[in-house]
Amino acid sequence: MPEPRLTARFWVDAYLARLRFADIPAFVVAHGDDTAGAVLVKQSPLDGSATAFIRSFDLMSGERVWTELASGPEAEVDAAIARQRGFDPDLWVIEVEDRLRRHLLDQDGLG
Repeated sequence: MPEPRLTARFWVDAYLARLRFADIPAFVVAHGDDTAGAVLVKQSPLDGSATAFIRSFDLMSGERVWTELASGPEAEVDAAIARQRGFDPDLWVIEVEDRLRRHLLDQDGLG
């Protein structure tokens, strides 16, 4: 039996709440489809660099995992995100701003 999936809006709201609880600033940069939109997380340490993560499906384990889409100068990461949004206009983009590079995507329940 397939595992039930949360709506994108519910997941984003829960993720933002978890970040707020950890005192990590985050913002919705692009509001995707509330029900089935994919989510991309951009982590910015506020030093001119950034990393973008997107959720994908690991065929070996059957689990949903976060993979790095792009990393490097923030302008290049922003360009990669813009290209991704060109392919998927329903994409959510969340920007996490933390000098310690925390994004919490490695915590249980965020896969």
